This record gives sequence, C-alpha cells and structure tokens, in this order.
Amino acid sequence: MHTADSRDVLAHKGTLRIDLLRVGLATAMILLAPLVAMQFTHQVVWSGGDFAAAALLLAGAGLACLRTARRVARWRPWQRVAAVGALALLFAALWVELAVGVFFGLGS
Repeated sequence: MHTADSRDVLAHKGTLRIDLLRVGLATAMILLAPLVAMQFTHQVVWSGGDFAAAALLLAGAGLACLRTARRVARWRPWQRVAAVGALALLFAALWVELAVGVFFGLGS
C-alpha cells in the first residue's frame, strides 16, 4: 500500500491550484458566450440564477472529470474514456433537465 509522503501532498497541492484555475477559466470563458449573446439579441435571456447554476454545473463537471481522470489513470484506455464519458453524459442530462425540463419538468 502506498502512503503519501510530504512531497506527494505538496505536489498534489500545486497541481490542485492549477486545476482549479483551469476549470475556473474554462467556466468563465464558456459563460461569456451567453453573456455576449444577451447584448446582441433578445432571444437569450439569462438571469443571475441561470449564470450561477451554469457556473456550478460547469465547474462541478470539470472538477469531476479531472478527479476521475486522475483516479483511472492506470486503467485501460477504453475504460478511461467510458468513465469520463459517463460523467459527460450525466452533465449533459443535468444541463438539458435544468434548461427545458425534459425528464422531470425542473427547467424553465
């Protein structure tokens, strides 16, 4: 059994900060699309709650994908793709449900 020594913990903290920065920047860049679209058309109407829900969902999915990718790094390639793909499908299902309420009527 492998135990984490102080070097492993410090290395993980360094990559954790970079990962959080990457996920945060990616989330912000994706959320710029509806923000800019709202300036040019009246067909895109997002409230602050919509942006908060999307940011939470995007950041959560990004962090979950990163964590899953690290945990399954030694698996076979098809297993890694399946694990991250399952997360992507879950993200897409949640996004669609919150957007239009396809499954349970939670969306707008």
